[in-house]
Amino acid sequence: MTPVTVTQGDSAVVLGLPHTGMFIPTDIASKLNETGHARADADWHVDLLYEGLLEGATTVRANFHRYVIDANRDPAGASLYPGQNTTTLVPATDFDGRIIWNDPPSADDVPGRVASYHRPYHSALQSELERVKAYHGHVILYDCHSIRSRISHLFDGTLPDVNIGTFESRSCAPSIERTVQDICQSTPDFSSVLNGRFKGGWTTRHYGQPNQGVHAIQMELAQSTYLSSEAAPWGYDTEKADKLRGFLHTILCSLADWRPDT
Repeated sequence: MTPVTVTQGDSAVVLGLPHTGMFIPTDIASKLNETGHARADADWHVDLLYEGLLEGATTVRANFHRYVIDANRDPAGASLYPGQNTTTLVPATDFDGRIIWNDPPSADDVPGRVASYHRPYHSALQSELERVKAYHGHVILYDCHSIRSRISHLFDGTLPDVNIGTFESRSCAPSIERTVQDICQSTPDFSSVLNGRFKGGWTTRHYGQPNQGVHAIQMELAQSTYLSSEAAPWGYDTEKADKLRGFLHTILCSLADWRPDT
């Protein structure tokens, strides 16, 4: 299994898919407990949700599960949200705080996983951002995510349907942030928030350099907006998803049409 799959396009938009992969190599899988084997903490069907939404979009998809290593965490291990519950570079628990390992990985295991999985994903992503920017003069990294709408270990209450993360307006041009927020606020179908519980992961924070023509935005969707149930078997609800896809199509097309002088 290759760690990353890239589909090249000619749009200014690059879709990052760090958490849709399900592959866990045998030597790592053998150390997981029953909770870990459930692999519940995936961005279920997000690749299917975005498939074909924007003609010419480049996609960079991690094929490995986040329990191997989380492609949206700092490879140095720094926390995204100091003082809050969150999962780490190599998660010790699931999103509900339950242990996922019978034989937990040691600190010595992490560099090998960074080299085999995390680094190839980000090398591919970096290459595509550079390629697209060279062609258009700018590039917009749209990082695709989803999560259960209720996880008491990570946040209180119910998550809004659409969670826009721009690292407190630092990872993209103000007009990009405004464009996405305006679209979200103009629809009665989905609730939304800007830089709420999810402000953008390491990918958004690391690559978002608007002064250099590289803009990054994270879209964290509540899984209730497109799944039949936020529990196993994590069924994809076509009727829900088609409604959401129309909304996402509008966002992506607006980003593809964005110009630095707008």
